[in-house]
Amino acid sequence: MATERRTFSVSLVTPEGSAFDGEAEMLIVPGQAGEIGVLARHAPLVAMLKAGSTRVHLRRGGEVREFATGPGFFKVEQDRALALVDDAVDANDIDPERAHRQLEEAQAELARVDAGESEADRWQVEQRIRHAENQLSVLGRG
Repeated sequence: MATERRTFSVSLVTPEGSAFDGEAEMLIVPGQAGEIGVLARHAPLVAMLKAGSTRVHLRRGGEVREFATGPGFFKVEQDRALALVDDAVDANDIDPERAHRQLEEAQAELARVDAGESEADRWQVEQRIRHAENQLSVLGRG
């Protein structure tokens, strides 16, 4: 007898709105200290996320939706997971030109920070660089 896998509610939200909202068997997010995997009935959890790959394992046919996500926060309670991130780009929707432009702009800003010509937060600029690099990595063009 086959065991049916349990699902739980997953929301991936950016300041622009929802990037994903639905049921999943498993969710993997890029935590500060490494990847965090979540299944149904996971213990309550709050964590910071870094820029990286977020993978939503859907129930039907083993389909996986991958997103290049920026830094943010993650919360699990009961059978619900919520990831609040500054950006989330579906792997199928990544625009290589946009990702290259974001990378170049962030690297230029970091150079201005290092030269004392900008008061931008270094950590935020470094996260923008990692996010752009992540998009290119997800694309396979990094």
